[in-house]
Amino acid sequence: MCGIAGYLGPESPEHVAAVLSAMLGRLRRRGPDGEGTELWAGAGGEFQIGLAHRRLAIIDLSEAGHQPMVSDDREIGIVFNGCIFNFLELRKDLERDGYRFRSHCDTEVLLHGYRAWGAARLARRSQGMFAFVIWDNRRQLLTLVRDRLGVKPLYFTTGAAAGGQRIAFASTADALREVGLAGPIDAKSVAEFLEFGYVTDSRSIYEGVGKVQPGTVVTWHRGRLETETYWHAPAATDEAKTSFDDAVEQTEALLLDAVKGRLIADVPIGALLSGGIDSALVCWAVSKLNANIRAFTVATPGEPADEAHAASETAQILGASHEVVELPPQEQLQLDDLIDAYSEPFACSSALGMLRVSRAVRQYATVLLTGDGGDDFFLGYPYHKHMAAAQRLAGMLPGFAPALWRSGIRPLVNGFGPLRRPKHLMDYATGGLGAVTRVRDGLPFYETHGLLGPRLQGATVAQRQIALSFASGRHVLDDLVRYDLRTVFAGEYLPKVDGTTMYCGLEARSPFLDYRLAELALKLPVNVRLRNGRLKAVLRELARRKMGNAVAGREKRGFTIPIEKWLAHSGERELQSLDSDAALCRQGWIEPRALAACVKEALAAQSAPRQLWYLLVLNAWLEKNAT
Repeated sequence: MCGIAGYLGPESPEHVAAVLSAMLGRLRRRGPDGEGTELWAGAGGEFQIGLAHRRLAIIDLSEAGHQPMVSDDREIGIVFNGCIFNFLELRKDLERDGYRFRSHCDTEVLLHGYRAWGAARLARRSQGMFAFVIWDNRRQLLTLVRDRLGVKPLYFTTGAAAGGQRIAFASTADALREVGLAGPIDAKSVAEFLEFGYVTDSRSIYEGVGKVQPGTVVTWHRGRLETETYWHAPAATDEAKTSFDDAVEQTEALLLDAVKGRLIADVPIGALLSGGIDSALVCWAVSKLNANIRAFTVATPGEPADEAHAASETAQILGASHEVVELPPQEQLQLDDLIDAYSEPFACSSALGMLRVSRAVRQYATVLLTGDGGDDFFLGYPYHKHMAAAQRLAGMLPGFAPALWRSGIRPLVNGFGPLRRPKHLMDYATGGLGAVTRVRDGLPFYETHGLLGPRLQGATVAQRQIALSFASGRHVLDDLVRYDLRTVFAGEYLPKVDGTTMYCGLEARSPFLDYRLAELALKLPVNVRLRNGRLKAVLRELARRKMGNAVAGREKRGFTIPIEKWLAHSGERELQSLDSDAALCRQGWIEPRALAACVKEALAAQSAPRQLWYLLVLNAWLEKNAT
């Protein structure tokens, strides 16, 4: 787990070295164990290329694992962030083909693997979380690669420079901004933030900066940019080709293999054990593999979300080495840390809890196994059941139902409270994904309250423009799962863990983010994943078989911060900072008078809507980052 950066442009070697040094300064927390740079001159001296790296040493702690890593002939150079969990298998294949290794790390496997197989084939053969960039000096080719699910971030920007073209990349957007390579703040991305509380993976907060998409290879050659997608998320099948028992057995086998790969490290490993079933299954697999690592539970005494007792029961069932790390009460919101941990505005309140967890665990371990991803692929959220019901309903409706519903029946029941849930069900069944994305009260809240300033007048987001579709209604659950992978999963869930753990110099590894487990789950028919109407039925059954009903029946909780409650009761000072002198008002994003009215109303009612939390985060981010 590290921070990577690079620059290719027509300037002098001294200029390129200075750019790399400045970017590395912004990436220091991602790699506290060392840094390195390598430079090449392009053919004919028309440009210079430099790769840079900040290291968090996990595998092969010696200098042999230093990056950037360069081939003996200096024709290939690589910087890499992440971990390839099957690198030992790939290494054996390369050694059979005559490649010789001087280190014991996965980076060198990527270096030789690129030469042997090319970038796309190498990515397809790699099991892991990764963002890596390779400079091929002979071909004068720069290649940027991101893992299938987008676990590791990779930003880039291209454009003209005095004397030629340039391209730059980094693990964070602020590293590019640090050296003047990011454009002004993008209004469409600000609108996305107000809608979701994060900027999606398809955009960046800065104009001119993009993100390498999950499962994608991007190449740059003399100003020409090309993109190749090497992985697509599979769709669920309607045919019960896999029985429920087969699904449970296949999940068990893949989970054990995924955990086994994630136990490879030359530093202490811990496992995060909450009271839920996903982390319990990870710890069960650790126990089954006879790995001697410690499970950590972060206790928050007195808070409703405290899971220490349930986690201790699980640890006792597994006979696991277990330590409860007690967090002191949080009297003040750590907003500065939240802003520093992310290079884009990010308002996921549970990130505040994860920051506290990461700090606590970092005292004991450098690698942390987590249970992230189980709910997303195996259908563990309550709305998954609602979408399944809408999908079944759509299958029973005649073709004229959408027109009849929208023009005749819906206007009659609109606003009638007791029919709110059935109304939404019909909306989803007849309108599909387009109806689902219109339900959010993100931007409409700001519009209704007159909050949008001149820079956001008429703002909308592409997600609200998805067409209503009866055809989508008939497979709305699958459509929503795939949509979530592109939005909330890649834009909120994955960055939440990466940002908080890397801020604390901790590498997070989640077995449920193994792409093979994801593919298995995504292909399973809905009636298998939601067997008998039970959320995450496959994982619950596996937990029941291995740990009993007490563990299998637990509901998911998390390290959450009740942000709306906190703002209303303890955040008066923070809310009052949202005045006419606030950055979001000075810069024209938000209308000052409307904001003052909303703050006054929240303080009087002792109830703050989450949109005010979004504005608080955005303002703090603007104060630190806007130019």
